[in-house]
Amino acid sequence: MAVPQNKVTKSRRNMRRSHDSLVADNPNECPSCGELKRPHHVCPSCGHYADREVVAMADEVDFDDEDAA
Repeated sequence: MAVPQNKVTKSRRNMRRSHDSLVADNPNECPSCGELKRPHHVCPSCGHYADREVVAMADEVDFDDEDAA
């Protein structure tokens, strides 16, 4: 079983853990629709990236019972 040779001090332990904290998201406003989105990602609400439409978004999908069979 692995056992440390010497005691790890509180200072050294805490310095090692200094980068383990979580950081908050940094949302940006989409220039086309105004919704919040992640930077350098396609907008999930309108499908735009860098002022051009990358993903065509459907307004509403209408399924008929006859087509499902």
